[in-house]
Amino acid sequence: MKKYILSVLVLCLFSCVKREHKSAGTLLYFDLKGYFEKEVNRLQKKKPLVSKQVFTKGEAEQKAVKITNWKNELAVFEAADINKASWRGEFAIKQMDNGVAYTTANEKIPVKKLEIFKAGNQITSIKIYKSSENRLYTAVDTLIYYPDSLYMVQSSQKIKLLAPKVYRVVGIFSK
Repeated sequence: MKKYILSVLVLCLFSCVKREHKSAGTLLYFDLKGYFEKEVNRLQKKKPLVSKQVFTKGEAEQKAVKITNWKNELAVFEAADINKASWRGEFAIKQMDNGVAYTTANEKIPVKKLEIFKAGNQITSIKIYKSSENRLYTAVDTLIYYPDSLYMVQSSQKIKLLAPKVYRVVGIFSK
């Protein structure tokens, strides 16, 4: 009897794993992670020259650089993927003439809005709006990506009892 019960439990366990694995393969929203993985590979091969500007504490610095690790450079975009299992069904999808917007009002989800703009089947820009807040900390981030043109990460952070921090990083692709 114990062997029978143990066998049934093992079968149930494996059947649960298989079902979960199948549902994890289908994405409910735009595959932001997959898109930026492809962009990283493309940019690693292309090796474009980038004019990188960093604005912080009221000062600006600019340099022309060859990015050697695009995975690190674009990691913040990839990390904003909204296809997390716990976020399924949390985003409203709005079709637009030139793309699609995903929005949520869930306070626990830091990505509040993801906008994908297209011309035909070609992505022309991606805009991501993030915010998180608790009793000690408030952060608002805006991420913008125009393929082969520009990427920007803008962040403002406010920690209680400390001065607000605002910074912006802009990378402009050389033609």
